Amino acid sequence: MTGTDARHDSAAPTVPRSEAGAPAVWSRDFALFFVARAVARLGDTMLPVALAAGLLEHGYGAGAVGLAMASTAAAFAGLVVFGGVIADRFSTRRLMIGSDLVRLVTQSLAAGLFFAGHVVLWQVCAIGVVGGVAGAVFQPGVASTVPRLATDIQGANGAIRIAESAAQLAGPAVAGLLVGFASAGGVFAAHAATYAISALCLVLLRLPPLPAGARAATGRGMRAFRADLVEGWREFRSRTWLWGVIAVWCLYMIAVWGPTVPLVATEVVQHHGPRAYGLVNSALGAGTVVGGLLALKLRPRRMLRAGALALFAFFGFPGAVGAGLGLPAMAAGAAVAGAGMAFWGVMWATSVQTQVPADVLNRIHAYDVAGSLAMMPVGQALAGPAAGALGADRVLLVSAVTSLAVAAALLAVPAIRDLVRADATAAVPEAP
Repeated sequence: MTGTDARHDSAAPTVPRSEAGAPAVWSRDFALFFVARAVARLGDTMLPVALAAGLLEHGYGAGAVGLAMASTAAAFAGLVVFGGVIADRFSTRRLMIGSDLVRLVTQSLAAGLFFAGHVVLWQVCAIGVVGGVAGAVFQPGVASTVPRLATDIQGANGAIRIAESAAQLAGPAVAGLLVGFASAGGVFAAHAATYAISALCLVLLRLPPLPAGARAATGRGMRAFRADLVEGWREFRSRTWLWGVIAVWCLYMIAVWGPTVPLVATEVVQHHGPRAYGLVNSALGAGTVVGGLLALKLRPRRMLRAGALALFAFFGFPGAVGAGLGLPAMAAGAAVAGAGMAFWGVMWATSVQTQVPADVLNRIHAYDVAGSLAMMPVGQALAGPAAGALGADRVLLVSAVTSLAVAAALLAVPAIRDLVRADATAAVPEAP
């Protein structure tokens, strides 16, 4: 299976093309990729509900939920850099299909454990590790696939974000219903099915050739592999705006997102039940739909500045839960937070995909993802002990305040706030 994507995936169907040679956004192949991402996201947003409800039902606490989530995140963050090199050396489409099939198997095994009532934490964590490895191979190809399917990259990212957000809107609610009326095993079985659908969409997908002038990695052996890693790192560190965001994001993952996910899950499930957690997470998804729609409409000249301003809205998610507000207030906070996160996500993804050369994009994206997520398992693993020492509500309030500091830090770095979009001529001019 060695060779470039251009050799493996060049049998693309004829579709309406822009002057640049690729559809602006929508085509048969982009629609397939769109569905694949939406369905996979649907399953992923069901997983926290299944883990929280399933492990709590079998006598485990918040620490176990955080550890189970951290097992997947740690494997993913630790290996995604190598996945970036692999994606530059093999067919990204085939790698993504293989990764989906592996996760179909792992989630089916998890479903079997919960259906049988034989739930052992280390087994759940081991399944999570294998799933994280598969995700590390899958993710780098996502960044390079979008520019090959559409010329309006911000529009394509916005559409995918809306699809994933709609999935997040439905996923937790469906998971809550499955847990309430069936069992956590049913959620894992449904999660496995989403990977089967994603793999099928990717089987039908045909990628156009790589952009003219793009160079694919072709050397063999460990020396060539290490050289590709070094080249990717050199390209990564040469962009201050890129590593600057990742450095700030490490704090975000340790103190904000890492503890927020497991502690919100356990707090809401314990005090309000799994259906209430499904409602809160669905509100988060509804907010991300709004954020994605805003990202389709707004074309700021300085994308990262606009995205950082939107990140201030995340305060409402951990803040409302930590303050012990009622379910409507928690849902409202989650919705506002989701809108800010989605807008930032589109601005960030588009900046990376348009500012980085195609021949190193998979590796750069891998360093981006690894750096972004490296500290998340630390935050998740520390969530339980911190909650035990301080109380989950106080930890969530600290996370809320830290989220404001993170947004302010992004705006404080000139290379980040002043980065001009690559297609600046198409952007709406900013006021002086």
